Amino acid sequence: MEILHSKIIGSGQPLLILHGYFGMGDNWKTLGNQFAEHYEVHLIDQRNHGRSFHADDFSYEVMVDDLKTYVDYHKLENINLLGHSMGGKTAMLFAVKNPSLMDKLIVADISPKTYKPHHNEILAGLNSIDFSVQISRKLVDEQLQQFIPEIGVRQFLLKNVCWREKGKLDFRFNLDSLTKNNPEVGKALPIDTEFDGPTLFLSGGNSGYITENDFLLIQTHFPKAVIKTIENAGHWLHAEQPIIFFNAVQSFLEGTSNT
Repeated sequence: MEILHSKIIGSGQPLLILHGYFGMGDNWKTLGNQFAEHYEVHLIDQRNHGRSFHADDFSYEVMVDDLKTYVDYHKLENINLLGHSMGGKTAMLFAVKNPSLMDKLIVADISPKTYKPHHNEILAGLNSIDFSVQISRKLVDEQLQQFIPEIGVRQFLLKNVCWREKGKLDFRFNLDSLTKNNPEVGKALPIDTEFDGPTLFLSGGNSGYITENDFLLIQTHFPKAVIKTIENAGHWLHAEQPIIFFNAVQSFLEGTSNT
């Protein structure tokens, strides 16, 4: 039995945080430390990401099974679950399949709908890296720049570059599996699934991942959902507007939200 890698900080009611595609729990370290003043925060690496195990299989079903195994292993109950993007999809499916384990659900900038595969340039850039040629982070960045002009996206990806052995860089994530299973990332929440607990959807005002057309679908799956927009933020809304994001989540968890 393989257990997902995590960093656990703070004490109190569990708050599990799930990162997005190509991410890792460490991306949430700053916000995690803030939440840890009130909760036992679990910064989790999903399979094929961060320091968690690599596997050929990669789908929301197996990621939910991984999370259930993790929850059982740590004997957690009455959990709050926060997921961003891909992590939000995992969180949604976990909640509808395991409502008895849940307290509150927070989904950051993703809806239950299907998304067409749209990471082609990123995957092409990552697969163009030859670590026998790109022997430094600077050279990796220069190679990625041919495919990915946005410096913020490249910096995010470069956090996954590590020394696998002396003098040899590698990616922490399992690029082969993520490339092969890329269509899985955009899959919809199965129809006729529902989580009736308190739910908060946070949308980046400049993102486009959640539109008004998604509101009815969200309410169908999550009848108690509150949907809030964080202005002047894109898809990485928690990184672009961390104070607003923290306050919105914290007030929801405390039950003091005025919506």
